[in-house]
Amino acid sequence: MAKKKDSLIDEAEKIKAELDELKKKKKILDSSLAKKTTKKVEAKPAKKTTKKVEAKPAKKTTKKVEAKPEKAKKLTKKELEEIKKEEEKTLEEELEEQLSDKEIENFKIEKVDMERLTNKVCDILVEHESDGMFQSELWKKLKLTSRDGSRLALKLERMGTITRDKLLEKGRWTYKLILKKTPISTQSIVNAPCLVCPVEQKCSLEGEISPRNCQFIEDWVILEMKKPVKTK
Repeated sequence: MAKKKDSLIDEAEKIKAELDELKKKKKILDSSLAKKTTKKVEAKPAKKTTKKVEAKPAKKTTKKVEAKPEKAKKLTKKELEEIKKEEEKTLEEELEEQLSDKEIENFKIEKVDMERLTNKVCDILVEHESDGMFQSELWKKLKLTSRDGSRLALKLERMGTITRDKLLEKGRWTYKLILKKTPISTQSIVNAPCLVCPVEQKCSLEGEISPRNCQFIEDWVILEMKKPVKTK
């Protein structure tokens, strides 16, 4: 029994010795492997393989097509006359196309006594007699706009008070206004005593009561003569 025990101990010691030997060999092997793997490996920069490719401008394939001028259409005689009429058209003619006869005849300027204005136009045109007067000069004198003056001229022409002669003046078409007839004004007889005379029915040229010896008329005439004359 003792011998068996001793042999087992010997066997165990042998195995232990072998294990120690193996451990030593393993350590040597591990150290050699570690040295090999810890060497610095220098990374070499990668060679540039991509070259800069310069973009070449695309060749122009489209050619400029010059637009050929269209041949001018030859106008007929009638068309040329229409164009000429349109170019020569005045403000009055344009207004006549836009406004009705009623609008022209009923034309009024705001805050202006139209009867008085008409009489003033006639007074000015009387001075120019048959020569007439350029409407632009007349409107300037009356301080009217071209549009208002043109409407007034159309109205007076419709009334038969003036005539308008179209003519070319300094490269522009305009009108010369000529007085045709003087409108009747009641201004001169506004205060006449005959209008309110108490004995009008008995009045006659050969009668006892007559305009020839009427004191009312005499007084009225003297009073009118004493009034100051208005300068134009």
